[in-house]
Amino acid sequence: MLRKLGRLFVIKTRFEAFLIIYALALGSSARGMIYLQDYPGFGGKLLFLATTGAVFLAGAKILDCLRLEQEVAMLRTQQDMRD
Repeated sequence: MLRKLGRLFVIKTRFEAFLIIYALALGSSARGMIYLQDYPGFGGKLLFLATTGAVFLAGAKILDCLRLEQEVAMLRTQQDMRD
């Protein structure tokens, strides 16, 4: 039962990854707007850029890890065919 629940939280395709990145971007831009209101001026703009920049870094990491997991799975299937 826990495995079935755990599979819901695994990113399997690039489409799922892009949906998660989109959700992260929406949340970070909303938080960035709050920073602009709370800290007017240069400080608020820097905090806004930091929140959006974090999404770029996280998105790149998610896509890289997804590609790596797919390559590892492909190599495992090739290894199993040889054995």
